[in-house]
Amino acid sequence: MPFSRMGLIFLISVLALSVSACGSGEKGSDGSEVPEKITIGTDTSFVPFEFLNQDTGEYEGFDIDLVKAIAEKIGIEYELKPMDFNGLIPALQTGNLDMAIAGMTITDERKKVVDFTRPYYDAGLYILVRSDEKSIKGVEDLKGKVVATKQGTTSFNYASKLDGLKEVRPFPNIDQAYMELEKGSADAVIYDSPNVLYYIKTKGKGKVKAVGDLLQAESYGIAFPKGSPLRDKVDEALGELMEDGTYEKLYVKWFGQKPPKKE
Repeated sequence: MPFSRMGLIFLISVLALSVSACGSGEKGSDGSEVPEKITIGTDTSFVPFEFLNQDTGEYEGFDIDLVKAIAEKIGIEYELKPMDFNGLIPALQTGNLDMAIAGMTITDERKKVVDFTRPYYDAGLYILVRSDEKSIKGVEDLKGKVVATKQGTTSFNYASKLDGLKEVRPFPNIDQAYMELEKGSADAVIYDSPNVLYYIKTKGKGKVKAVGDLLQAESYGIAFPKGSPLRDKVDEALGELMEDGTYEKLYVKWFGQKPPKKE
């Protein structure tokens, strides 16, 4: 039986909706497609990369601004999902997140279970002590000391491998580690350099100081489930932002200086 004109129009409409629902059509190695709206996991306790502005109730930070610029470049909608840092990689593995950005260090161990973009921030670890501390001047002076840090991070892994420490005390939130130091229950904190320096200039001003050299140079990357087609699109957008000056403007906004030039 031949289609009526109305029936043909209805069929065309259904097909158009079906094509639209299929997303971009770009597939990853696991057969998945880039969705039109994605869920991005972040740990909003890592100042100045991501944090909740108590006055406005909005999430702010370098990573937050960078995500917004990337999404605009790609033309994709997103929803931020705040969660503990420890839960980010498992959530990527189970498909509960499409992407994660939280000052996450690129390591060989993590690359076994998630995919990363190119590095977008070079950092390292600093030792933080109370401002009146005189006996701790570097990592060699931490023997017999209690060191606080954030659990599930490269800082915790680094501290755990140091010989002679009295105790490594991990906390879910780095602010708890800083409080442990200030009240005298820990002798030092080991944590990511940008966060340590920001804390020294803000809440910890006059109370704490960084000592010794920058430890364990590392780079941050944006993470994705293995085989995600979104990874390449975000990596390309990130590269364009680094070329067109957008990345530099955001870097200056949050860190007060231009990003270091690559050798």
